[in-house]
This record gives sequence, C-alpha cells and structure tokens, in this order.
Amino acid sequence: MRQDGRSGCPINRAVEALGDSWTLLVLRDIVFGGRRHFRELLSNSEEGIASNILADRLQRLVADGMLTRDDPGRGRRATYSLTESSIALVPVFAALGSWGRRHRETTEELAVRAELLEEGGPAMWEDFMAELRVTHLGAPDPPHPREPVLARLRAAREAARERAAG
Repeated sequence: MRQDGRSGCPINRAVEALGDSWTLLVLRDIVFGGRRHFRELLSNSEEGIASNILADRLQRLVADGMLTRDDPGRGRRATYSLTESSIALVPVFAALGSWGRRHRETTEELAVRAELLEEGGPAMWEDFMAELRVTHLGAPDPPHPREPVLARLRAAREAARERAAG
C-alpha cells in the first residue's frame, strides 16, 4: 500500500484512493458483477471504460492493496481478486447507491441493487462481505447458509431488466 499523499486525514486518504471517476466503478464491477478478468471488465462496463484507463486503474488498485492479481503465466488470463480493504467497501457502496437513488435520476434496472442493499441493511452487507471473502480470499463458507446475496442482487436486476423490456 502506498504511503504518499497530501495529508494523513482519513477522508483525504480515502479520496486519494477512490476519488477518481473510474476506480469505484471498476471495484463495483468486481464486487457486484463478479468480473475478475480484464476483458470481462472492459467489455461489460456499463459506462464504457477505455482499455488504457482500465489497465491504469487495475494497476493502481493492485499497487494500493485494494486488489491482488494472480498471473498464471504467458498467454493466460490474469485474475483480479478483492482484498479485505475492498470488501470492506460494501457498506460504502450501499450508502452511495442509496444516495444516488434518492438524489439522482437512475434506471430501475441499475438502481435495484442499491434498493435491496438499503432494505437489507447491515445484516445483508455482512452476509455479502462473507460471500466475497469466500470467493476472493478463500475463506471458509459461513456456518449459516442463506440464499446468497449476490444471487438475490442478480435476480432482482434481471427482473427489473425484464420489466423494462416490457
């Protein structure tokens, strides 16, 4: 993790790590989209990120300790995994999504995750973070099996997509 910065203020340090317009979106796509390879992130970006910007953000996120990169060798796809510090952003994503839903124009399809996370509250966030730890950190499965949060979020988005298609 890099230690340079304008000051040691926690808000400043967070803004320096996450404050550009693409970093949170790349993390969002890994957290909620399950996208862990460069091509998946590039081709499935809602906002149409350019390849050079994506490469820069992934490199920066790895350098900052927000992602790890498993490079299996020449000719094979590198896999990006969340670190604990990125997984800990789930409540931040929930708060940002809730704010965006309430104060900005959004589409139902893309706002449904925020709505579910807001309704589910901290208990859902904790379950989701536990799921992410299993997938990205190799943690053991939680002892209380519930319907996976990611599956519920994806199902809700698909239902919203179908309603929008009409």
